[in-house]
Amino acid sequence: MKNLCCLLLMLFISSGIYAQKPKNGTYTYTIAFAEHQGKSLGATCTVIIKGDGIKVIHNGNPNLSGEKGEIIDEGIIIKHKSGKWIIGQSPEDKNAEEIGGCSDGPLVIDFKNKRLWTC
Repeated sequence: MKNLCCLLLMLFISSGIYAQKPKNGTYTYTIAFAEHQGKSLGATCTVIIKGDGIKVIHNGNPNLSGEKGEIIDEGIIIKHKSGKWIIGQSPEDKNAEEIGGCSDGPLVIDFKNKRLWTC
């Protein structure tokens, strides 16, 4: 019984290490620029989550190119084969060879630290 309690406690603690998909809602995320080693330069965006759908919108921050209200990315939330969360266009994106940063693949979204990785 003591071993079972220890095992359950360890499972509970380790489950908190890996971020899960957030609940439906509107959030503010920082932008992590891959070409600047992940620095945000103060840029943020608005992230709207509804079910498995996600929309990332320019929130008017002057440190981000584009116009306020412009859609930065939109798609479905997918757990990539690497274990990272991505904004995909189809379920097959879970096996994309390249993701995030300055690649042509889907953008990486870090739910734990509320960061969207882009170029």
